[in-house]
Parts: sequence; structure tokens; C-alpha cells
Amino acid sequence: MKLRTIVCLIAVFWVSLMVAVSCTPSPRPTANTSPATPHSTTPIRLGFSNWPSFLSWQVAEESEIFAKNNGDVDLKFYDYEKSIQVMAQGQLDANLQTLSDTLTSIANSSQPEQVIVLLTDASYGGDAIIVRKGINNIGDLKGKKVATQLGAIDHFLLLLGLKKAGLKETDIQLKNLDQRATVAAFVEGQVDAVGLYLPYTKEALKLPGSKVLFSSKDFPTAIPSHLVVDRKLIEERPQDVQSLVNTWFDTLDFIRNNPEISYKIMADYIGVSVKEFKEYEGEIKFFSPAENLKAFKPGSDMTALSYAAQEISKFLLDNGIIKKQPDLSRLFDDRFIKAYAASLKG
Repeated sequence: MKLRTIVCLIAVFWVSLMVAVSCTPSPRPTANTSPATPHSTTPIRLGFSNWPSFLSWQVAEESEIFAKNNGDVDLKFYDYEKSIQVMAQGQLDANLQTLSDTLTSIANSSQPEQVIVLLTDASYGGDAIIVRKGINNIGDLKGKKVATQLGAIDHFLLLLGLKKAGLKETDIQLKNLDQRATVAAFVEGQVDAVGLYLPYTKEALKLPGSKVLFSSKDFPTAIPSHLVVDRKLIEERPQDVQSLVNTWFDTLDFIRNNPEISYKIMADYIGVSVKEFKEYEGEIKFFSPAENLKAFKPGSDMTALSYAAQEISKFLLDNGIIKKQPDLSRLFDDRFIKAYAASLKG
């Protein structure tokens, strides 16, 4: 779905991070979620990729935050698409991925059973609909040639924008291309608008006169990412799942307090300078413990994970990405974020 193979962040990433963790006390929580079970000697196989927030796990690794939370973790880096595949194949115990990819996985296979235990962040400008000169509002897209990867998250973003303007997909000439081909078609003048994510948005915006018509910043809860775990891990090692949740927030706190060290860890990991790392235009909204608690509750808009899952499932079905409605009844487990939030009050 969202093939995040080379993505970075800018200062907005860190401003958002500060907002997300500014109300979080520094003491590490030690919440219990079940009767004590012997600690497994088998490391948790945790997948991550280059989407900005996901790189926080590398900070946790190098700063020994996993160990401080009694977590034995085997951190595994993949291109984003590959991480989804290996998680679906049972080669990971946990992974960071978008809601839509998780829905696709559980609709296409029941093994392993994936469970969302933490809402980490959402794209807040990193996905965008970019247009050439002369297109000034969404209504101007009517009859125009628009390229994006069908079934991918930017296709979903495009449909959200069209709906907001009272248009339908049939009102535009939609062309299915992967991200690289989409950029090429735009630069070569073959299409009038494109749906892209970082870093391809940067390439498209190099075309003179091009601009962002709207982005995920206009739909800030439409593209959420989360920590997903195998249900077997929850059933057999709930203390380790809690350790991952605790570590996530401890790491955000560490990054906020140690930005220079954290920048360097993540920039070095993907082989770019700290300056380059800061210059990319990706924007991320981090979710605080309180926002997590709210997101896990039932709701009637995209801020509620259950509602978002229903809407995205419909999109995936309508576009043939999945063949059946995924079972949402066991998809969410909020006990770990509840335990973490409760520990902050103690």
C-alpha cells in the first residue's frame, strides 16, 4: 500500500513530537497487564522502515531504551513494503505499518492474527495531491488527467479531496502508475495532477509552477500508522508487548530531550547528513497517550480507529484491493495503552 522506501523529516516532525510528549513525565512506566509469566529468552522480532516516526526505534536501540524497559528486541529493518510482507508471513512478532496495510493483511490471511496495540502517528503533509500551473482548487480537477497508484493510500487521499469538493472518481481521468512513473508522467506533461508521498512529492514540486493542491494535513487522521503485534505474542508474552508500548513513549521523550544525538542516530542509519535529514518536507503528527485513549474508543469520524478501519475497508473493497470485509472485532487491543496511561497517574 504505502511503499515508504526513502522518507525523512523536518523540523515540523520535531515540533509535533514535542507536542506529543510534552505532557509525558520522564519516569518509565512499569504497568502490568496480566499475571506474571516467565520472561522469554527469545527476542521480539520487531520490524521497522524509513518512515520518519518508525526510525525512532533505532534511537531506542542505540540508546538502550529497550533494555531499560526489560525488552529483548531483535530490531529488523526493511523497505516498507517488505516489512508488511514478512509480518504477514509470520516472520515478525511486531511491526510498524499503516492501518490500510493491516486491514489488507487480515482480509487476505488470518495467520498470523494481527492486533493494533498503539497508535503512533499520522501523515500530516507527507502525502499530497500536486498539480500543475492553472489548477487552483479541487473543482478544477474535473476532466483532468490524474495519476496515482490505485488502491494505495494516496488514491484514498485523492478520493477524500474529491468528495469534499462534491466530485467523484468518474469526474476525473484516473491513471494507475507507481510512484516513480507518476512523477515522470507529471514532469513530462502527460498528466495534470498526481498523488504522491515523500520523497516523490519533492521531485514533482521541482516542476515550475507546480504546487500542493491539498495534502494529508487537510485530512490529519486519514493516514494513521500504528504498532501491530501477532496475537500469539499478546497471549504468551503480554509483558513484552507492554514493554514495546512503554519504550515507544520513553523514546519520544528521549528524542525531545536529546534532539542532536537523536538526529545523528537516524541520519547516520540511512546514510544522509543531519542537514539533509532536516531538509525533507515530510510532516508527522505524533499521538500522545491521551490521544491514543480517545482513538481506541468507538466514534463516528476518522479520529476513531474503529470508524477509520470501516471507512478504509470500504475503500479497499470498492477498489478490489481486498475481496472480503476484514474481521474488525478483534483488531484493536487498548489494554497496553491504558496501562501506560494509568502508570503516568501513579
